[in-house]
Amino acid sequence: MKQLAVNKKVGKMLLFEDIQRAEKIVAKHVVKTPIVQSKALSDAIGEEIFLKLENQQITGSFKIRGAINAISNLTPEQRKAGVVALSTGNHGRGLAYAANLMKIRCIICMSELVPNNKIEGIREIGAKVKLIGGNQDEAQLEADRLSIEEGMTYISPFDNIDVIAGQGTLGLEIHRQIPKLKFVFVPLSGGGLICGVAKALKSLNPNLKVIGVSMDRGAAMYESQKAGKPIFVKEEESLADALTGGIGLDNKYTFDLTRKLVDEIVLVSEEEIARGIHHAYWHESQIVEGAGAVAIASLLNNKSTPKGPSLALMCGKNIDIDKHFNLIAAKH
Repeated sequence: MKQLAVNKKVGKMLLFEDIQRAEKIVAKHVVKTPIVQSKALSDAIGEEIFLKLENQQITGSFKIRGAINAISNLTPEQRKAGVVALSTGNHGRGLAYAANLMKIRCIICMSELVPNNKIEGIREIGAKVKLIGGNQDEAQLEADRLSIEEGMTYISPFDNIDVIAGQGTLGLEIHRQIPKLKFVFVPLSGGGLICGVAKALKSLNPNLKVIGVSMDRGAAMYESQKAGKPIFVKEEESLADALTGGIGLDNKYTFDLTRKLVDEIVLVSEEEIARGIHHAYWHESQIVEGAGAVAIASLLNNKSTPKGPSLALMCGKNIDIDKHFNLIAAKH
């Protein structure tokens, strides 16, 4: 079993007050998503296991929280020039929604590996999509060019304090709903979600344990933490496509914050992710994408053993309909 106990050191500054300020902005535009207890997981593990249904959020994922906070903090000049981002789908959709809400020009750069349903979802909201190359690094170059040549503000999917603080509003929400939690399992990619959620929860309950969950194919944050610095990790196709991509060799915030705030990182296989999607549908009556299933998958496969009331964050549902049908129809 691949897992990593994260070595602690001081991360770059993210204040609890940043998340509290973000909530005042974000709460007006998002749904307060429910938390339910999973009887199936509770019975299987022998502890109270809860599910945070962020897959029911507007745009189908948590990403809208960070996007709205980031755009709301732009200067008038920045709003006039517009925003650009790199995305595997969900950040792009959240940013497109926020930009449309505030009448701001928005361009989303994506690699050709991004599923078509996520591309079309962004276009339908009104943003322009640019498909560039076979990996996120190539798409990143185009986003950088637009930022430099056209003066557009680049909004990182994860390595941006306003984005991280926006995602952290989920942590405030979780604590109010179930303050007794001992363990929280959070999908991990670039780290924006887990850093924000962990900062909020640990500011309110320092003894709570936060477990990051990623796929075992090209897990950039896992490999970077193991190496002790941000490193290049080859991008690979995965059912958890929203978790793919690098963390940036010049990572400013999330690498250090992950080291400081995350207690452990575990990895799940493609078969385990598929089983998580299957379980969510048949046992929890929830549609989730691969990234939204990894926390469940880690619990189903005993990647880390929670002691006491615990929660799995289901972060999104934006999965191709045909792919989802095939996964839930299969035997696991």
